Amino acid sequence: MKFEEMLQSIGRADGPLNVRHLYALSEMTQEQMTMFQDEWLALDRERRRVVVRKLVELTEVSFEVNFDPIFLLAMGDEDSEVRAAAIGGLWEYAGQSLIAPLVHLLHADEAAIVRAAAATALGQYVLLGELEAMDRASSKMAEEALCKTIGQEDETLEVRRRAVESIAYSGESDVHHIIQAAYHSDDETMQASSLFAMGRSADPGWGQVLSMELDNPNPELRFEAARACGEWELTRVVPHLGNLVFNDSDREVQQAAVWALGRIGGKDARDILETCHGSEDEVLATSAADALDQLGRFDESSSISLLEEPDGDEDVEFDEMEL
Repeated sequence: MKFEEMLQSIGRADGPLNVRHLYALSEMTQEQMTMFQDEWLALDRERRRVVVRKLVELTEVSFEVNFDPIFLLAMGDEDSEVRAAAIGGLWEYAGQSLIAPLVHLLHADEAAIVRAAAATALGQYVLLGELEAMDRASSKMAEEALCKTIGQEDETLEVRRRAVESIAYSGESDVHHIIQAAYHSDDETMQASSLFAMGRSADPGWGQVLSMELDNPNPELRFEAARACGEWELTRVVPHLGNLVFNDSDREVQQAAVWALGRIGGKDARDILETCHGSEDEVLATSAADALDQLGRFDESSSISLLEEPDGDEDVEFDEMEL
């Protein structure tokens, strides 16, 4: 089928969207991109939403496709849902030229879903700055925009919590206090973001908090704590994670614990995962198989916890802050 015919099929709002045709939009030539842009502008809003969301899904399951030019175009769409989805599709785009547009959207877009998406996307530039994979001035622009958003009391909670999650990559001293304040928030969704941020943070002082939160009555907080323990390869919580795997009432918490055990590794974690793999629970057995596969890529004897844990039972001290 010719490229023009595929474009017509994609743009036919009254017909089903053929996913196979979308692959033709990867790595388009300049001439093809011009043709696509003309067709895109003629699509109705709902069709644009469907197309961009499906393109995002394809980028998540295949590393061989590249729809970045389409996502960059869609960032300027008149529809907020299209703009937000397009930003999400650029999760692997590392070009510094995107920082300024994202900062502008974070500060000026009328839609909270777009501002939240921009806040999330800026996190990768904070990380790249910490890894010295880009110039410090550019990553600093992203950090300053996120900090400004976090401090804006009239900003929505959703946007501010995404900014907290993204700033967590920064090694600046103020970030510790930002995460503390989020943890002490009266809102449990912000608390969940604080635990997520602890997993991203390079600050080794969060071990006891994460361990404690594995017992939180709120399953969302147990989930985030389990994931963060895995990010830190926190070996002392392996028995606790095993208890979550077999006894937690929430399926997502169980799977997060399985994933964390696969990241932590070691004999005890492997034993738990092998038991889980032999379970009649197909969902857990499949999750355990994936975690065991991850463990198989490493020599378990070389597993080292990344987190320097405090001695004894000393509690982490928090400043009294609010967010």
